[in-house]
Amino acid sequence: MPAPDIAIDFRSSKAKDAPDANIRAATEIIKVAVVEDDKRLRQALVFQLGTAGFQVASHTSAEEFLEASHTGVFDCIVMDNFLPGMNGLELQQTLKRTIPYVSIVFITGHGDLALGMHAMRQGAVDFLEKPVDDEALLASIRRGANLSREQRAEQIQRIELEKRQSTLTPREREVFVLITTGLLNKQVGAVLGATERTVKAHRGQVMNKMHAGSLAELVRMAGILQISPLALKLVR
Repeated sequence: MPAPDIAIDFRSSKAKDAPDANIRAATEIIKVAVVEDDKRLRQALVFQLGTAGFQVASHTSAEEFLEASHTGVFDCIVMDNFLPGMNGLELQQTLKRTIPYVSIVFITGHGDLALGMHAMRQGAVDFLEKPVDDEALLASIRRGANLSREQRAEQIQRIELEKRQSTLTPREREVFVLITTGLLNKQVGAVLGATERTVKAHRGQVMNKMHAGSLAELVRMAGILQISPLALKLVR
């Protein structure tokens, strides 16, 4: 007899700061959402994943999942593509706009290679046919969870860096762009028509506002923000 659906309240969960998330990634319990309209299969998946040590919440449709208040806390979503109403591929596209870091594992009883390839090109971790091999499913979920956590941590870090960057003046943004391309203060001054002393002062402000302890750290931040010399046209 199939196990009953398990309802887990994730509403108290919060996104973690990037450094802490990286430390906890190996031990934190994996949170999985199952989106499947077949009741027997949904119950079986919830039981299987719960037994494997995952926290699981189940939903009968894409719409039901989207209406839930805890969609952003999952490490992986296991879902059928052929759902009533919005199908799995449509839900995948919606999630790419709202929680792009979440990983998806598709399961389907319809052997459609083209469908699977499309889902994978759109970022799905795996596309498994029913009946699903237990070990393959668990391996895909674990791989997806690791990927989600890495991308979530990167997103949190990027948002924080964007906030810091927004505090820079237009001239400080120009200096930020130029010094992170490897130019010396004197060279930056020549580009901007400023004295080396003025550039040094702006550089200090950039380091302070970006909370950068070294030039190497500032260069890393520029990489995360995808700053390049071309960006200089945008800040002038």
